[in-house]
Amino acid sequence: MFDDAYYMNEALKEAQKALELGEMPVGAVVVCGGRIVSRAHNQVEQLRDATAHAEMLAVTAAMNAMGAKYLRDCTLYVTLEPCPMCAGALYWAKIKRVVYGAPDTRLGFRHWGCPLHSKTEIRGEVEKEKARKLIQDFFSKTRN
Repeated sequence: MFDDAYYMNEALKEAQKALELGEMPVGAVVVCGGRIVSRAHNQVEQLRDATAHAEMLAVTAAMNAMGAKYLRDCTLYVTLEPCPMCAGALYWAKIKRVVYGAPDTRLGFRHWGCPLHSKTEIRGEVEKEKARKLIQDFFSKTRN
């Protein structure tokens, strides 16, 4: 079985895809039973959909792949701390664990006091510097 760093690096691959497409570089994978059941990256610009965050897309794909409406035995790995919208979706999905890379002190769910499900375990700052670098690269390109 792989560790959190391994799966976060898989999410970082998704974030890199987003960066190459001009999207905010956030990637996510959902893991159940040691197997990746879904992968996604931000597609807000591509789909012209403000809700097309990596977490939302990965959770929906995981539920479809598993034929389930809850992800009680799954872990979401996401490169940036989820926003309040995504935290709400994660709450309703009853996901077992959320592991994120870079914290988001401005728009992250913790800043806004948005709770996840009481049984959801949260682990932050896994591969934080790699995730942060992708975001910094994105903003340095878009601001020049």
